[in-house]
Amino acid sequence: MKLTLKDVTCGYWGRAVVSGVSMEVESGEIMCLLGPNGSGKTTLFKTILGLIKPQAGEILFGGENICDWSQARIARVMGYIPQAHTPPFPFKVLDVVLMGRTAHLGIFAVPSPEDKEIVQEAMAALNISHLQDRVYTEISGGERQLVLIARALAQQPQVLIMDEPTSSLDFGNQVMVLSHIKRLAHTGLAIIMASHFPDHALLYASKVMLLKKGQVYSLGRPEETVTEENLKSLYGVDVKIIRAEIPGCSETRVCVPVSRQILPKDTRREETC
Repeated sequence: MKLTLKDVTCGYWGRAVVSGVSMEVESGEIMCLLGPNGSGKTTLFKTILGLIKPQAGEILFGGENICDWSQARIARVMGYIPQAHTPPFPFKVLDVVLMGRTAHLGIFAVPSPEDKEIVQEAMAALNISHLQDRVYTEISGGERQLVLIARALAQQPQVLIMDEPTSSLDFGNQVMVLSHIKRLAHTGLAIIMASHFPDHALLYASKVMLLKKGQVYSLGRPEETVTEENLKSLYGVDVKIIRAEIPGCSETRVCVPVSRQILPKDTRREETC
């Protein structure tokens, strides 16, 4: 199945924040959105999720316009992982993941044995079954993100939307979460992920969209889109794209920022950091 945006404009109270967005994400693909703060990434996500109505354009899933779908129907197709989440009550991990079944339950229904089995499968897919009796607020940041992904998987969606899923994580937990995201794409999920790190797009994405001031600045494969020129225009900093050979892997590209330090005239040089 394919998620398609056709010339979508969205925003608040009649004011456009993002305009003219057209893109396609198919099963098994990871689309990474890059852009500075205020470029419209979260607003676009809210529109795709049906939380705000588009001001213009169409959002299609499987060829059907979803703009008039109910929230429950959208939730059966799309899972959402926020930047961070701290519940007001000390729920157990199992209960947090079980919340993902809400879209499939009636108003007064309780989770069935089948629902509980789906939840167990979602946790097993992310190797967090051992956390099910732990208190969600007492586990690490990386573990919390995996719990939120498991909650979204329990919805049995076909599209996962992730708003900066590694924003508050250390390097090790970032790698862990992103590796799981890439593996989920291989199972057939379509994934749209916002990030502030160009390396995430280079290492994990199959498509990249650059947003600048609410407009699509560039869209395509990572090697076409994540370039030194585009990143300088997007973020206003000089960068270098470094190519490296890793044994047993194809060529890897990473982004390195370049700083121009003020030095005596005869020793002025360009340094990387």
